Amino acid sequence: MAQVARQGSRITRIKNPTPPKPTLSIRPAEMPGDDLEDDSVIKGVRYDGTPFVGLEAEALEAEGCVFENSRFTGTRLLRSQFSDSQFTTCDFAEVDTQDVSLIRCTVGGSRMTGSTWKSGTFRDVRFDNCVIAPAMLRHMKMFSVVFADCKMVGADFQSTHLHNVRFENCDLTGAQFANVQVGAVRFENSTLVDVGGAASLKGATVQGPGAVELALGLAREAGILFEP
Repeated sequence: MAQVARQGSRITRIKNPTPPKPTLSIRPAEMPGDDLEDDSVIKGVRYDGTPFVGLEAEALEAEGCVFENSRFTGTRLLRSQFSDSQFTTCDFAEVDTQDVSLIRCTVGGSRMTGSTWKSGTFRDVRFDNCVIAPAMLRHMKMFSVVFADCKMVGADFQSTHLHNVRFENCDLTGAQFANVQVGAVRFENSTLVDVGGAASLKGATVQGPGAVELALGLAREAGILFEP
């Protein structure tokens, strides 16, 4: 169900992400045949505790896959896509990506500390209980994305396109939003202390204590000083 945010006299609908398409058949990974390699196309594979530490891959496609307790620490991915896939309690620390897309995916209970996501696309993606602090998400295109109960201290969204994006109960202390393009963005009960680039969030909807915190950020950028 879509949520409704009011922008001035105009009502904008916040579309929920489309969940991954169900996979009719999924089989356990058989390594090394199911390894993530350059130009590989992998469908309907379950990886449980599989290590991908230090992996480098380009033009990889994974569809309808399940990744559980998998470690991608230090992995470098270029021009790749994951669709209709699920990531549960995975470790993406220090991952470096360029032009990587997640399409109809869920990411739950995972760690993305120090990861870099540049010039890729998140479309119909839900992040639950993830640690994304800090992480760089610059020049990304995000469509119908939800971040729920995520720790996102210092996350960098500079020059990212945010359309139909919702932050629920997230800690965004010190996050950077300079030069973002906003199309239907909603913050619900999220911490927005010391947010940078607050002026770029024009048109966003804020519910809860974050409204005052964001207002203070706007005042600070405008050079307004408050004295007791």
